[in-house]
Amino acid sequence: MRRNRAQIVGDEMQKVLSNIIQNDVKDPRIPLLTSIVEVRMSSDLTHATCYVSVFGDDRAKNEALSAIVHASGFIRREMCKYINLRVAPELHFVLDNTIEEAAKLYELIDKTIDDDEKRHKEE
Repeated sequence: MRRNRAQIVGDEMQKVLSNIIQNDVKDPRIPLLTSIVEVRMSSDLTHATCYVSVFGDDRAKNEALSAIVHASGFIRREMCKYINLRVAPELHFVLDNTIEEAAKLYELIDKTIDDDEKRHKEE
């Protein structure tokens, strides 16, 4: 499958932004288990939607997201040191809940399997 420039830049930005958030942003509201799951770039590379995964409860997630949004100017400036683009993309951070949704699905699958096994034992 052929990838376009926006996908390639988005993948590189994901690595760089995760590193910046983990090592350079010094905000106590951002937990250690915070990462950038995906970055989707616009076709003209001027906007980047960054999906953030935070381990914790809803309050911790919202606080971490607000801290990252508050530090977005710093994050954008640091990112430009690592990735050489004509225009520094505007960063939009969005909370990503796919890990929690996957865990719920696994629980439902396990419950269904257990119920099915109980039903077969009764027969």
